Amino acid sequence: MGIFSRFADIVNSNLSSLLDKAEDPEKMVRLIIQEMEDTLVEVRSTSARILAEKKEALRRVGRVEAQVADWQAKAELALAKGREDLARAALIEKQRAAEAVVAIKQELMTIEQQLERLKEEVTQLQEKLNDARARQKTIIMRKQTATSRLDVRKQLDTSKIDQAMSRFEQYERRVEGIESEVEAYQMTESRSLQDQFAALEAEDKVSQELEALKKSMASAKKEA
Repeated sequence: MGIFSRFADIVNSNLSSLLDKAEDPEKMVRLIIQEMEDTLVEVRSTSARILAEKKEALRRVGRVEAQVADWQAKAELALAKGREDLARAALIEKQRAAEAVVAIKQELMTIEQQLERLKEEVTQLQEKLNDARARQKTIIMRKQTATSRLDVRKQLDTSKIDQAMSRFEQYERRVEGIESEVEAYQMTESRSLQDQFAALEAEDKVSQELEALKKSMASAKKEA
């Protein structure tokens, strides 16, 4: 069963409402466009058929109007020849032909009205079709964008990303550990060097005190 049941449904339809209710807007707009195109083909086919009927009606009008003129001429001829009976019969046929002309012209008026309505309907349908095609392009672009964004989000949310980040953190901790070891070595070397200088300074101090003590004891012996 089609989306639209008749032409009026398409013309009066609200595409936004249809697409909002659709589970798959891209698929829905594709179906709408297909049905509109099919309907447009049908309407144009109907227009072509009615145009053919109009041309045939015009030809019939021409033939019957020629018959009216012919019966008029025959009535005049019969009357001129003194055949009033034939003239009367000719006028009766002329009247019938004239009535046929009137009937065919009324039929032509109806055909013209149908063609005018079809022309308006084709214009409305074409506008709807153009609108649907424009929406189709927009929907496809939006879907592609949304799909790409969803793929990115899925990638960001996968355990692979978490595992990779965890490995990065392990590498960072390992590097920090190595850096800490280097700093520890540097601090050890620095302290060792300081200890050596401190020992030298202490040795000099002891030597100075020893010399002072010797001098003090030597002075004491002299005084004794």
